[in-house]
Amino acid sequence: MTGKAILLAQPGRLFMTDRSVANENRLMTGRDQSTDPKTLLLLGGTADARRLAGILSAQGIKLIYSIAGLVRIPDVPCEVFSGGFSQVGGLPAFINDRNINAILDVTHPYASTMSETAVQAAAACKIPYWRFQRLAWMPQDGDDWTSFSDWNALLQALKGKKSVFLTAGQPDRESLDTLAGYQQQGQRQLLRTAVYPHFELPGTMKWVKAIGPFAVEEERKMLQEHGIDVLVSKNSGGDSTVAKITAAREMGIPVYMLERPVLTPVEYEFGEIAEAASFVVGQFMSGQVTKHCE
Repeated sequence: MTGKAILLAQPGRLFMTDRSVANENRLMTGRDQSTDPKTLLLLGGTADARRLAGILSAQGIKLIYSIAGLVRIPDVPCEVFSGGFSQVGGLPAFINDRNINAILDVTHPYASTMSETAVQAAAACKIPYWRFQRLAWMPQDGDDWTSFSDWNALLQALKGKKSVFLTAGQPDRESLDTLAGYQQQGQRQLLRTAVYPHFELPGTMKWVKAIGPFAVEEERKMLQEHGIDVLVSKNSGGDSTVAKITAAREMGIPVYMLERPVLTPVEYEFGEIAEAASFVVGQFMSGQVTKHCE
């Protein structure tokens, strides 16, 4: 047995695995920050974030990987902070305490609250904020998409459908109440999420726990077995969950697509991992990243 331990996340804690490049003493408060190397705060929680953490660490960038909540520490070669910044006095306080020099936001495209918080905190602390967003899916020949900018409007459009496949994340209590009403009209519903539903599911709604990547053949089988006549999805982009879109296209099944939230425009936003990594490394190695919160 090796010395590597599997650590469970605890809110507001910094963790290190045997791959960490950080010194354990740096977790202590009250240290002399003047001798610390420049530090990047990487807002993660996605496969893209894990990839960027590995690339940047390999290039000698000191970084802290932040994630809202998790069961196991992600396999990244750096310190990991979990549980949210409110537990340590807010993001500006964290930036100041950890001597953060820049933020790279690689959160999910729909994590708008965290992204907006990061934009505001970076501005207040006068440090750079950079954003990576994986490219959105684009409709192709054969797709039958209806786009919705409002979740409630999408929900209302499901009325009258026979069999709905919900793959747009955790539904809130009000949404489940609406869907319960549709069940009374004979609608069948299938919900797929990565973790257990936050609320008790109504009536006959079926739940599937699964996390991508998914194969087109598996998605096609799922759609066929449940007689799905509409797929509900976020436009998450990337390869991990695109198979359901491909299967729906092949089977002529309509997709109700929840559009991405509109975020505050920023000077530097990237859609390709290599481009983002090259830019960040250039900024750190050239000495252009120097300021931190005062």
